[in-house]
Amino acid sequence: MVATVTDKPDAPAVDSPPIDVESIADGTDAALRMELGTSTREEIDTRTTAIVAQLHLLLGKELGADEDPAVKDLFTQAYRLLDKTNRPTKQTAAFNAFFSMRDVANLARRLLWIYTEPSHHAP
Repeated sequence: MVATVTDKPDAPAVDSPPIDVESIADGTDAALRMELGTSTREEIDTRTTAIVAQLHLLLGKELGADEDPAVKDLFTQAYRLLDKTNRPTKQTAAFNAFFSMRDVANLARRLLWIYTEPSHHAP
């Protein structure tokens, strides 16, 4: 048997890295376990930066937003949260930065759940 170009297995897309489900789950869990009274602003900012990166990865996946209005709504919420004009700055109170981090973590968690579902549709 002679191998041809069509016999080659599909290679993963370079611009679409696989999602590390465990890492995102651990990161969002850690953020949601944080407490306002015992978290420093530096910890909040560090965790937020990590979760924002994870949320960007999830938004780069085909999760069915074109077919499912609930998924589309989650994408809209995510883009709103990620908009630079809505994100906390160094001058933002720690209280507001903390709850912004939680919002990003909650949304990332919901999109991760959709990503891990075989149908890629919100319930």
